Amino acid sequence: MEERQVRYNNHKNLLELEEHFYKLVEVEEPNVFRNMFPYDEVPKIAFNDRIVPHDMPNDIWITDTTFRDGQQSRAPYSTEQIVTIYDYFHRLGGVNGKIRQCEFFLYSKKDRDAVYKCMERGYEFPEVTSWIRASRKDFELVKEIGMKETGILVSCSDYHIFYKLKMTRKECMEHYLSVVKECLETGISPRCHLEDITRADIYGFVIPFCLELMKLQEQYKIPVKIRACDTMGYGVNFSGAVIPRSVQGIIYGLKTHAGVPSENIEWHGHNDFYKAVTNSTTAWLYGACGVNCSLFGIGERTGNTPLEAMIFEYAQLRGTFDGMEPSVITELAEYYEKEIGYRVPSRTPFVGANFNVTRAGIHADGLLKNEEIYNIFDTEKILKRPVLVAVSNTSGLAGIAHWINTYFKLNEDKKVDKQHPVVVRVKEWVDKEYESGRVTVITEDELKSVIEESERDLGIALG
Repeated sequence: MEERQVRYNNHKNLLELEEHFYKLVEVEEPNVFRNMFPYDEVPKIAFNDRIVPHDMPNDIWITDTTFRDGQQSRAPYSTEQIVTIYDYFHRLGGVNGKIRQCEFFLYSKKDRDAVYKCMERGYEFPEVTSWIRASRKDFELVKEIGMKETGILVSCSDYHIFYKLKMTRKECMEHYLSVVKECLETGISPRCHLEDITRADIYGFVIPFCLELMKLQEQYKIPVKIRACDTMGYGVNFSGAVIPRSVQGIIYGLKTHAGVPSENIEWHGHNDFYKAVTNSTTAWLYGACGVNCSLFGIGERTGNTPLEAMIFEYAQLRGTFDGMEPSVITELAEYYEKEIGYRVPSRTPFVGANFNVTRAGIHADGLLKNEEIYNIFDTEKILKRPVLVAVSNTSGLAGIAHWINTYFKLNEDKKVDKQHPVVVRVKEWVDKEYESGRVTVITEDELKSVIEESERDLGIALG
């Protein structure tokens, strides 16, 4: 029996016993974890209380799939739109390139034109990368364009191996490895997209496969990246949850048992169970350097992890934006609405029209006294989005005063309070509107008109 080695972990500064290596487990019937995924019931979250330690890398970053996964659920972007959004990403990622990569389809001429134009920009970040299926025909496209890295679809659950690909695990692994080898032979770094990892046999297929990938990395001296794809959003971040649903369990397995370094691990989440953001943050906390996102979360079905959300997760974890420019998020939301015709749902955090708008009169009164009481942070400074109050039957005098001060950007010495005659006059008009049966909020144009009329009648000029 071969004796396991004791090695020094430079990251943890501890001596560790080398873990057992895992070999491919061939099965005659697919393991679909029916005990956790009974198709005629809601999936189960099981626990075994096995805890893994936090292991956040020294450097963490964001990668983007807006032009790949994001285009699978909406009308395709034009070439010009892709290049413009790519320029925004370059500014948003800042001087330290925290948005590390953008991935692109290569199948249409439009997509290839966009790739060429983005590469011509000459930005170090985001790096332009591609996505292909595990086929030699697709790989020819990567070689033609001259990509340094490409994503390769390597579905890893038995749902895909047996039901979609109609292969055994051994046949599937050999097929994937042959494509990865071809990629490495031409000097291109492969990024292996382990589709459906949260329904996969982690120690029977995923870890053995990744061990083989790490051998190829050592042989060719070219990075082989692992993207852990929570394709169906089944991942959970609960302490002690059972794999394959445990995010931290998956990341721990990739690092500890498969020997994949943190800088080669990336998490790709979906939001089917409202867990995309927390799962992505968990991946960072337990050892993945990268989290893959799409702008505004636009992606297949319920969408991907929203890129803008992870910018704020980064800032909360690190205590700094590290050179990122969060106000560009607001510019992107405006660009999508005005140029692309896509309106972000109004209550979407950080970007929706109403994310920092309050309607309650008692809240408006608090905002008028000190906006910190009801605003999550200085949204005007960080996002160029001043906190707003929507005027309705519940806004009260305070809400109207706050709306006037904010809309007209009145200086501190010019701000109006609840007793101001114009505020009182507007409140009287608002009350009459709702007494007559109105149920909708007052529009911006209506308020401007009533305020101008009140100024004329009272002989008072605001500002």
